[in-house]
Amino acid sequence: MQELGNAINDSLSDSDRIAEAIGEIKQAGYDVFLVLEATIGFNKRDENEEAEEAGETEARPETKRVFESTGKIKFTNQDQRFLRALKIAVDEDLK
Repeated sequence: MQELGNAINDSLSDSDRIAEAIGEIKQAGYDVFLVLEATIGFNKRDENEEAEEAGETEARPETKRVFESTGKIKFTNQDQRFLRALKIAVDEDLK
Protein backbone atom coordinates (compact mmCIF):
# COMPACT_ATOMS: atom_id res chain seq x y z
CA MET A 1 0.00 0.00 0.00
CA GLN A 2 2.89 2.37 0.79
CA GLU A 3 4.35 1.72 -2.65
CA LEU A 4 1.03 2.65 -4.28
CA GLY A 5 0.93 5.90 -2.29
CA ASN A 6 4.49 6.72 -3.32
CA ALA A 7 3.69 6.02 -6.97
CA ILE A 8 0.66 8.35 -6.87
CA ASN A 9 2.69 11.08 -5.16
CA ASP A 10 5.53 10.76 -7.67
CA SER A 11 3.17 10.93 -10.65
CA LEU A 12 1.56 14.12 -9.31
CA SER A 13 4.92 15.68 -8.49
CA ASP A 14 6.23 14.96 -12.00
CA SER A 15 3.14 16.27 -13.79
CA ASP A 16 3.94 19.22 -16.06
CA ARG A 17 0.22 20.12 -16.28
CA ILE A 18 -0.10 20.36 -12.49
CA ALA A 19 3.12 22.38 -12.20
CA GLU A 20 1.92 24.74 -14.94
CA ALA A 21 -1.49 25.26 -13.32
CA ILE A 22 0.10 25.92 -9.92
CA GLY A 23 2.54 28.33 -11.54
CA GLU A 24 -0.31 30.31 -13.10
CA ILE A 25 -2.10 30.53 -9.77
CA LYS A 26 1.09 31.76 -8.07
CA GLN A 27 1.62 34.35 -10.83
CA ALA A 28 -1.87 35.65 -10.07
CA GLY A 29 -0.69 36.36 -6.52
CA TYR A 30 -2.03 33.39 -4.63
CA ASP A 31 -0.34 30.84 -2.39
CA VAL A 32 -1.19 27.30 -3.39
CA PHE A 33 -1.93 24.42 -1.06
CA LEU A 34 -2.68 21.17 -2.85
CA VAL A 35 -4.19 18.46 -0.71
CA LEU A 36 -5.56 15.33 -2.34
CA GLU A 37 -7.28 12.52 -0.53
CA ALA A 38 -7.44 9.02 -1.90
CA THR A 39 -9.30 6.17 -0.34
CA ILE A 40 -7.80 2.85 -1.28
CA GLY A 41 -9.42 -0.31 -0.03
CA PHE A 42 -8.18 -3.85 0.07
CA ASN A 43 -10.28 -6.94 0.61
CA LYS A 44 -8.74 -10.37 0.88
CA ARG A 45 -10.62 -12.72 -1.42
CA ASP A 46 -11.83 -15.94 0.09
CA GLU A 47 -11.86 -19.32 -1.65
CA ASN A 48 -15.51 -18.98 -2.71
CA GLU A 49 -14.81 -15.71 -4.54
CA GLU A 50 -11.79 -17.22 -6.28
CA ALA A 51 -13.90 -20.19 -7.40
CA GLU A 52 -16.57 -17.83 -8.76
CA GLU A 53 -13.98 -15.91 -10.75
CA ALA A 54 -12.73 -19.20 -12.20
CA GLY A 55 -16.27 -19.97 -13.37
CA GLU A 56 -17.16 -22.43 -10.64
CA THR A 57 -20.26 -20.67 -9.40
CA GLU A 58 -21.78 -22.07 -6.27
CA ALA A 59 -24.67 -20.42 -4.49
CA ARG A 60 -23.64 -19.04 -1.15
CA PRO A 61 -25.80 -17.29 1.40
CA GLU A 62 -25.87 -13.49 1.46
CA THR A 63 -24.25 -11.97 4.51
CA LYS A 64 -26.20 -9.12 6.04
CA ARG A 65 -24.19 -6.07 7.07
CA VAL A 66 -25.18 -4.27 10.21
CA PHE A 67 -24.10 -0.68 10.79
CA GLU A 68 -24.38 0.96 14.16
CA SER A 69 -23.94 4.58 15.15
CA THR A 70 -21.65 5.05 18.11
CA GLY A 71 -21.51 8.80 18.54
CA LYS A 72 -22.55 12.27 17.50
CA ILE A 73 -21.08 14.47 14.82
CA LYS A 74 -20.59 18.19 15.25
CA PHE A 75 -21.06 20.17 12.07
CA THR A 76 -19.53 23.59 11.56
CA ASN A 77 -21.43 26.33 9.75
CA GLN A 78 -19.26 25.62 6.73
CA ASP A 79 -20.20 21.92 6.89
CA GLN A 80 -23.89 22.83 6.98
CA ARG A 81 -23.60 25.21 4.02
CA PHE A 82 -21.76 22.55 2.03
CA LEU A 83 -24.38 19.91 2.78
CA ARG A 84 -27.22 22.30 1.91
CA ALA A 85 -25.49 23.08 -1.39
CA LEU A 86 -25.59 19.34 -2.11
CA LYS A 87 -29.29 19.28 -1.14
CA ILE A 88 -28.55 17.17 1.96
CA ALA A 89 -30.72 17.96 4.97
CA VAL A 90 -29.14 18.03 8.42
CA ASP A 91 -31.28 17.29 11.47
CA GLU A 92 -31.29 20.15 13.93
CA ASP A 93 -30.39 17.87 16.84
CA LEU A 94 -27.14 16.86 15.12
CA LYS A 95 -25.69 20.38 15.24
